[in-house]
Parts: sequence; structure tokens; C-alpha cells
Amino acid sequence: MLSLLVPAVPSGAAVPTAAAVPAGTVVAGQHAPRTVVLDGKRLVHAKQRLNQGDPVRRRALADLVEQADNWLGQGPWSVADKTQTPPSGDKHDYLSQAPYWWPSQPKTPDNPLGCPYVSKDGQRNPEADQIPDHSERAYVFASAYTLSLAWYYTGKAAYARHASDILRTWFVTPETRMNPRLINAQFVPCGDDGRAAGLIEFSLGFTSLLDAAAILDTGAPGWTRADHGGFRSWSAQFLDWWTTSEFGKEESAAVNNHGTFADMQVAAIALSVGRPQLARETVLQARTTRIDQGIAPDGSQPEEIRRTRSYHYSAFNLLALARLADVGRHVGVNLWKHQGPDGQSVFKAVDFLLPAATGTAPWPHPESKFEIWKANDVIHAAADAGDRNARAALPQLTPPPGGDLWTLRPAAELLSSELF
Repeated sequence: MLSLLVPAVPSGAAVPTAAAVPAGTVVAGQHAPRTVVLDGKRLVHAKQRLNQGDPVRRRALADLVEQADNWLGQGPWSVADKTQTPPSGDKHDYLSQAPYWWPSQPKTPDNPLGCPYVSKDGQRNPEADQIPDHSERAYVFASAYTLSLAWYYTGKAAYARHASDILRTWFVTPETRMNPRLINAQFVPCGDDGRAAGLIEFSLGFTSLLDAAAILDTGAPGWTRADHGGFRSWSAQFLDWWTTSEFGKEESAAVNNHGTFADMQVAAIALSVGRPQLARETVLQARTTRIDQGIAPDGSQPEEIRRTRSYHYSAFNLLALARLADVGRHVGVNLWKHQGPDGQSVFKAVDFLLPAATGTAPWPHPESKFEIWKANDVIHAAADAGDRNARAALPQLTPPPGGDLWTLRPAAELLSSELF
């Protein structure tokens, strides 16, 4: 969820409460949403605490409502609206350009693109922003999630109706829907028409939409049975494509954050569309492939600290592990308790970030854009799972722009000042 696209509510602003539902709106269903990353029972508990006037959650709700109000005037978006035609020839296919690839030669009449393109890790090429699918996909993910949560806690019908319209337009309506595949994601000019690495653009945020739809399923105005069925069908087709395509297989085999996010994506979608055994098998396998092999005995993550943005990617990979652990909770697997043969664990990896995240020591590895609050959500997740060091660090964390929403949506989200 790109929760930092709007500012936090200014100090002194009126703080809405879940009890103060405007006339004419529909209160969200009282039963626990059947979410796959979030814990639906914790959402019910948070709503109860809001009704009791809990000040921490009231403050979080003010920030959430500010973000939701900002989204009311934006969207819906559609992949079919872009002017560019993907290499597939079908505008319903998602299209994005590899962000860290740059022309290596001057652009001339004989070589207008500056081919060949070369990789520059961590340096974003602004050419990638000329294709709208990348940014609009991020807007869909952030807006639908934020709006569904805002409806759940306030009962304001406009939030649910707009979230429904956004999801329906991108995933359900035949004229505007995206094809459930990623064959042209992160293409490289004068190179590949698409790459397996491009799948991470959906791995990150789509699982939040699974939870958004589950929240809307509790009785949201504007969200119909046809919408529910259409979104579920799209998700099932996407999962089938992921697990059978060469791109999907390659991404799932990656040894860095791409592979962790692939596992998280597969497990969450599988649980959402009624394939809990696949979800459980994916989480169980991650104990070896993502923890034993991906985390060093000292808690560092070798594949992430070698990057030019090592703090970002260390927190990023842990975000996927924390969300995978959330899925695991639904299928009876506790990733937090797992320890590798040399003591590797998710707890130890989170603790490795704590000195930098609390400002008590500098980050010891390369980082071209250090944002101290980047790891806040994974620290929250570790604290909730029983990490005493993480719990002790919570009062020392710097709140992210847009406010700390953990008490209302207790699952790790991407905290970033940029689109991903």
C-alpha cells in the first residue's frame, strides 16, 4: 500500500470516530472479514476500540480518512486507456518499463533509443514514468485498500462505492479490465519484451487488494455479488498463469526479495481463491528457501545488503516475509518461530535493522536514499509476534509521512515516498 501519497491530518484537526457515522451511510458488517493477510478479528477489535474512544486509533483513523478523502476525487483507472500498445498487441495487457535500465549510447537518428540499455542498480530512469500503467497500478492498489478500510471503520458509503468502482474497472469490466497475466512488465527497450522481474510490481500490492475485496464482502454498498465473483475469477486465473508460466516459475525461483514476494503472492492468492493446501505448502517451503538460505546468522540478508539501497531492500524483503507469516497464520504455520540450523530467523533479521531504524547507530551498508521509517511496519509485526527487542524499539520509531496506521491495518505495508 502506498500510504504516503497524501499528507497526514494537520495537528488540531477534527478527528472522526467510528461511532460518528454520517446519516445516510451504511455501517460495515460486524463479522470479521475473511482476509488473507490481515487478521479479520483484529479489525473487529480495532473497530470496537474506536467505538470506545481509543485515542491512538482515533489518531490513526484521522490519517486514514484524510487519505481516503484524497482518493475520492481520483480514478478509476484502466490499462486500456494508455496510448502505448504493448508488444503483445493487446492494450489490456499491463505494460511497464524496467526502471533501473538506461541507454548506453547517445540518442541519434540512427540509434534513437540509445541502444543497448544497461542496468544501473537503484538509479531510476524517468523514461519508465511515461507509461501510465505502472503509476496507475500503484494508485489502484493504494486507493482501493485505503478506501475499503475507511469504509469499514466509518461506514461512509462513498468510500465503499469508489473502492468498488476502482476494483471493478481494473479487474472485472470487460472493456476496461486487465488481462490476468504479466507478459510485458518491466520490458527493456531494444531488449526484452517483458521480464520475470516485472512480476514484483504485482507481488507487492495485489495481496492488499485481496484483503480490500474481503472487507467489501462484509456488506459494502456498491460491491455486488458479480463484482465479488469477477474479482475472484481474475485472481484465480492470475494464480494459474503465475504457477504455470515461465516468468512465474523464474520469479518464484529467485533467491532475493523477488522470490520472497513471489511466495507471498502465491500463498495469499491461493488462500483467497480456495486453495489452502497450496498456500500452506508455499509457506512451509519458505522456511528453508527464504529464512535458512536468505538470512545470515547475524541477521543480515546477504542478497539485500549488496544492493545500492541496502536498507530499503533489507526492510523490503522482511515486509514480504512478515506478510507471508500473516498468510501462514491462517493455514497453521508460524514462520516467526522458525529457526535455521545456524540460528537464522525473521526475528534476528528485524533486530539487525533496529539500530538504524531507531537512530541509535548508522546503517553500516550502502544506502543511496535512507528513510529511517522504512522498516517501521516490519518492526511492528515482529513486536506483535513476540520480539522483545522490536517491542522495546517501538517508542523510538519516527512516524512515516501519512501517519502510523498500524493499529487499524496490522499487516506490514510498503512505507515509501515513491511509487513502486
